[in-house]
Amino acid sequence: MGRALAQWLQQAGEKVIATAQMMKQTAAPEMSGSNLAGRFMLPDQSERPCRIRNITPDDAEIITDAIVSQGDHIVAYIDEIGRVEGDVSGLSESGFRLEFKQSPIRRERIFRRLEWLRDKAAGRASDQRRHERYQPKDSKSVITLSDGRTYPCEVLDISLSGASIKTQVLPAIGTHVMLGKMQGRVVRYHEQGLGLEFVRPMDQNTLYSKIRK
Repeated sequence: MGRALAQWLQQAGEKVIATAQMMKQTAAPEMSGSNLAGRFMLPDQSERPCRIRNITPDDAEIITDAIVSQGDHIVAYIDEIGRVEGDVSGLSESGFRLEFKQSPIRRERIFRRLEWLRDKAAGRASDQRRHERYQPKDSKSVITLSDGRTYPCEVLDISLSGASIKTQVLPAIGTHVMLGKMQGRVVRYHEQGLGLEFVRPMDQNTLYSKIRK
């Protein structure tokens, strides 16, 4: 009995160590010392400019001279991140900390966006498109999500294998969307929006009809 218990404790300890290591490897990215611009709406619907000094997928340090109260519900728009909302969880001389209230899907989106921004700052972000890119004749298009919601967008460039899109909506990496009539998958973010990889490469005749000569 004593040996069996010792073996069980050893196995349990190994699982705890493995879990801790995995959590460390997938720790949420943080943009420490960031200086992103933004604006936020107070409970009285007035809008104020702000800067974001530190941000994680769960909260952000908002720099502003506006007066807020502990527990105030705030809606903010942060450059490179988009819309976030949450409650004031702490006050400081320079502003306040905003604790995000969001769905797991939205948190994942912010997580991936912060990863990209961190890689970009370190010079590791890259464009993975493998075919030559062209400017479209008509850059206006529409992104359709799996639930049917549609959002206007601008096609910055297009190739046989994908497209670069300027948009305010940023689905999670791996999400399947429709760009016009082309089905694609979100594979990366960039400063103006996102990059799509088409599920089926576009044929050359179709591509030729869509690009500027």
